[in-house]
Amino acid sequence: MATTTLFDRTGKDLGSVELHDELFAAPVNEAVMHQVVTAQLAGRRMGTSNTKTRGEVRGGGKKPYKQKGTGRARQGTPTAPHYRGGGVVFGPHPRSYDQRLPRKMKRNALRGALTAKLGDEAIRVLDTFGLEAIKTQDVAGVLAAINATGRVLVIAPSADERLRLSARNLPTVVIILADSLNVVDVLNADTVVIEQPALARMEEVYL
Repeated sequence: MATTTLFDRTGKDLGSVELHDELFAAPVNEAVMHQVVTAQLAGRRMGTSNTKTRGEVRGGGKKPYKQKGTGRARQGTPTAPHYRGGGVVFGPHPRSYDQRLPRKMKRNALRGALTAKLGDEAIRVLDTFGLEAIKTQDVAGVLAAINATGRVLVIAPSADERLRLSARNLPTVVIILADSLNVVDVLNADTVVIEQPALARMEEVYL
């Protein structure tokens, strides 16, 4: 099994902790990760952009000018696309951008992302934050003690209101539950901090 250092909230080395090979020593398939990231980002799109066609814009019904005798090209309606205020040709309309992917592909991408982060020495395993009160300074202090820098993804074993409220004023810190991991958040993080109890939950859900 892969191993990494276990830290306490003061940054003290508590020894090593084993990481399951299927999660942290999996094949890193960049093509699969790219496809999953593309699908996830596409699914976040609202798909509410809309334009009106020539049949939907207000007006029309009367020719802009008579058919003959003007020396100009004949025109049928002022709602035609080449008129100012006319309809839009091939414009966007409400739609879904969802891309359906096999569950196995998404799991493989997540395992590859975690493996890549471990290979980059970007994973920190923390025994617990041990927050006694809602205090942003305490979370920032723990992250600094374990050298969690840049964009930080904290993987918590379960909902922790103290942790969530303490970290919400830290713009570079994202809190996510162990059973709700996604490839985009993992790859976007410079450092992934995993609370030790979350490892068991990750193995339960993703193996």
